[in-house]
Amino acid sequence: MLNMPNQCQKFGFFPLGSIVPTDPYSQNAIKKETEYLKSFDIDRVLAGFRKNAGIKTEAEPYGGWESLLIGGHAMGHYFSALAQSCVNRALPDEDRKTLKGMLDRIIDGLADCQLPNGFLWAGKILDPENIEIQFDNVEKGKCQLFTEAWVPWYTMHKIFGGLLAAYEFAGSEKALNIAKKLGDWVYNRAVKWDEDTRKTVLSIEYGGMNDVLYELYRFTGIDRYAAAAHAFDEEQLFSDILTGRENLLTGRHANTTIPKIIGMLKRYTVCQGKTITASVIGAWKKDVNPENAEKPVTQTVEASGYLEVAKLFWDNVIKHHTYHTGGNSEWEHFREDDKLDKNRTNANCETCNVYNMIKLTKELFTVTGERKYADYLETAYINHILASQNPDTGMTTYFQAMATGYFKVFSSPWDDFWCCTGSGMENFTKLGELLAAGDKNRITVLSYMPFELKADGIEAELCGDAAREGRSVLKIKSGEKIRIRLRIPDWTTCEPEILINGCSAGILVRGGFAELEKPLSKGDSVEIRLSSALKALSLTDSEDTVALKYGPYLLAAELGDSDMSTYRGGVAVAFAEKSVSDGVLKLNVSAGEFKKNPEKYAKNVGNIEYELGGMKFIPYYLIKNRYGIYWKIEE
Repeated sequence: MLNMPNQCQKFGFFPLGSIVPTDPYSQNAIKKETEYLKSFDIDRVLAGFRKNAGIKTEAEPYGGWESLLIGGHAMGHYFSALAQSCVNRALPDEDRKTLKGMLDRIIDGLADCQLPNGFLWAGKILDPENIEIQFDNVEKGKCQLFTEAWVPWYTMHKIFGGLLAAYEFAGSEKALNIAKKLGDWVYNRAVKWDEDTRKTVLSIEYGGMNDVLYELYRFTGIDRYAAAAHAFDEEQLFSDILTGRENLLTGRHANTTIPKIIGMLKRYTVCQGKTITASVIGAWKKDVNPENAEKPVTQTVEASGYLEVAKLFWDNVIKHHTYHTGGNSEWEHFREDDKLDKNRTNANCETCNVYNMIKLTKELFTVTGERKYADYLETAYINHILASQNPDTGMTTYFQAMATGYFKVFSSPWDDFWCCTGSGMENFTKLGELLAAGDKNRITVLSYMPFELKADGIEAELCGDAAREGRSVLKIKSGEKIRIRLRIPDWTTCEPEILINGCSAGILVRGGFAELEKPLSKGDSVEIRLSSALKALSLTDSEDTVALKYGPYLLAAELGDSDMSTYRGGVAVAFAEKSVSDGVLKLNVSAGEFKKNPEKYAKNVGNIEYELGGMKFIPYYLIKNRYGIYWKIEE
């Protein structure tokens, strides 16, 4: 296993599965997801791939989007979820063994389905004589999603992602070999593009093809995969971001744009400073064809500018387009800068966007170590990811309405397979990964929801929830001379108090983290005491419209479960049909006065629950029916 290291990363996260969240809500979420993954029929998972490979099968592909031209996209996420489950210590050994067996059956089936040229495909075929026709049509700019092409490169990205996850987490060399053959197919197609064709291809959603191909290069060290990845780097977008102009993202499809930046940042972390054959770096250009090159020339990759672009993009999204859940967009698109209240509807905050923003943010944190990235990871994890699953059924959301009075609409097990159904499978098989970072010599506590950690000779346990209870205690159960850093969260209302084995600790506060002067070993414990308070937060374009937050927990009013009717829009996506509230909260106080001291007007009834205006406000992630996050305060 080559698995070339990311030399640009300063801070690491523990291997996936090392951290198990121990709060009851998260434990239930993992259980529900596991039950769902185990219920899949592997013959149906493979049905589309088999049909397209000419292999006889009686099974039919799953319904919804999986039966259309985009078929295989959710199955790619499913492969990733199975692979992640193989290393997830939150699952019983029997469940991990079962899911590993299911993954192995899938990988064996995919190997049988892969064509001699490396092509592998599950989507509905428009022309039996040309099963690659969607890719041909994209190169010609033909993208009518029912008759010509529905984002085939996006779908291919998901298949790649699943194969690479099967290698990285489940150790499947067969999956890597399939990915390599598929990478060869991509390279052999991309190498023929002239610049006009390449621009046409990149004008149609292609997911994170650059991301997965750079990962394939990281795992193999084979230059042509880096070349194929670079063919999907959209330089014009990166140049536009560097301008920093207002409304740069307005009208852009969010879930198309974010993965492009993830892939571009991956070029920095994987390729920066490496020497790669120059004749394949710009392989899509006619004048640089490796087949005709008599003497290949090498070139050292300079990609540090890509890091700057990623940071600027992240700042733009967070500052101008993000709600207090950590989500963004309306009807899948970025709207005007700072017009968040104006664009509150029943179609905000696509879950795939948050899934991708977390991936981008996590990578930025590993490179920079800046606390602002950890702040966002906590916000998005608690207030969107945890909020995206129905705790009764395990099904997940596509959108989460920011308009007051709507309700969460969840997918069905077998008849939708939206993009967010797939990313939802991944979200709840890696739950807990963001609670801490580190390696065999360091632990950085990023969030204070309780967890258990076991990795690299370290065993530790975080007990208590500092936001809810005022204190968390990190206990070292195994390991020697471990350096400890504690995130000082953006929501705390005073300087933290830190104790080691019950005594005041020597600390160095740097960059929003408290670093213990002395390392800890087995038997030691560190306690952090934090203070939380109820806060009222406004939207950029409406100072009178507020949301309530206690510590990291966004609160919402419970509005019942009356008339939970839905309708279908877009491509068979389900929406809450109507609101039951005008979103106005009448109080005997102005919005300005309320924001100064909301605890003066909201009655605390215990366990982060408040009564205000005749309504009960609780952590938003706990609500599965109708809710109201944002309220316009009127006297």
